[in-house]
Amino acid sequence: MQAVIFDMDGLIVDSEPLWRLAERATFAEVGLELTDADCERTMGMRSDEVIRFWFDEFPWTGRSLTEVEERLENRVRELIAERATVMPGVEQAMAMARAEGLLLGLASSSSPTLIDAVLAKLELKDHFSDVRSAVDEDHGKPHPAVFLSAASMLDVAPTECVAIEDSLAGVRSARGAGMRVIAVPPPHLIDDPGYDIADIKLKSLVELSRDMLR
Repeated sequence: MQAVIFDMDGLIVDSEPLWRLAERATFAEVGLELTDADCERTMGMRSDEVIRFWFDEFPWTGRSLTEVEERLENRVRELIAERATVMPGVEQAMAMARAEGLLLGLASSSSPTLIDAVLAKLELKDHFSDVRSAVDEDHGKPHPAVFLSAASMLDVAPTECVAIEDSLAGVRSARGAGMRVIAVPPPHLIDDPGYDIADIKLKSLVELSRDMLR
């Protein structure tokens, strides 16, 4: 292996609870009362695709999809600035990858603005050789585009990359790109059979070993 490509939300930063808070508040403004379980249905997807997903199921009036997306992004950015914390095992995973001589990349469904906000908040901006946002692709996760772009920018074949993901959409995206996949599902989804397509499944990045990266 030549590179490790990390997801961001829910893997590097403990942001999934923040996304759920923001989604529930934002969609409530257009008449949708979502539960946390509802929000999990779109975990790992781009924000514009989350908006479209719920609009297709429960069309609303009064605000455009773009306006709702802007409200959602602004809320998430505010919550990140206030509350974002690094997930357990992140620093040791990155140090382990560097010790193995592997390049570090990031492939996230978040917008470039939110990626910058997270990496600045956690002081991780200088840790990655390349950062890719699925917003810059024609399709978001579970389409493999963002992982393929990340590998291309690192000048590494996808088959020489290890992708580490927490969401089902992300695991499918990385698998579709032809990468070795390490899944770190949320605790309550650890037994979800959808994650069985990953090569390795961990309860936390703390469990990551050098052998898994090789």
